Amino acid sequence: MKTLISADRIAARVAELGAAVTRDYAGKELVLVCVLKGSFVFAADLARAIGLPLRIEFLGVQSYGDGTVSSGEARITLDIAHPLAGWHVLLVEDIVDTGLTLSFLLETLSSRHPASLKVCSLLHKPARQRIPVAIDYLGFTLQDAFVVGYGLDHAGLHRNLPHIGVMDRQ
Repeated sequence: MKTLISADRIAARVAELGAAVTRDYAGKELVLVCVLKGSFVFAADLARAIGLPLRIEFLGVQSYGDGTVSSGEARITLDIAHPLAGWHVLLVEDIVDTGLTLSFLLETLSSRHPASLKVCSLLHKPARQRIPVAIDYLGFTLQDAFVVGYGLDHAGLHRNLPHIGVMDRQ
């Protein structure tokens, strides 16, 4: 496995994203919705980089199973615990690949009537995008490679790596 993005580069970019979110949401009631399981490490670091009071919710979604290619179908495996109506919601994703999961999540969360709904994603692979989706805060743009680490996994493994690494597709 080759390191693609070092832990230091990730930390620097998360700090920049946190500063931007802090600036943009100053004076607003913010909820981070962390998409499990992949974004939990990123969401934790991002939450600490945001200089505002905020609420954190968790939403479990699955679209990969144990493979290295998205199934194309997203399903909620764990729903958030509190209502989103009237809150400014920042959906925190690990990676935007085809756009199918993110599109599903945006539609699902919009129906809950938040004051606003934006997306923060650590990674984006535009070469695999099938549905155009807006990413308001983006960490890094990648070529088409299967990546793990910093919360991203392959069959449940490698989430604990402090960097983003490239795996050969299996």
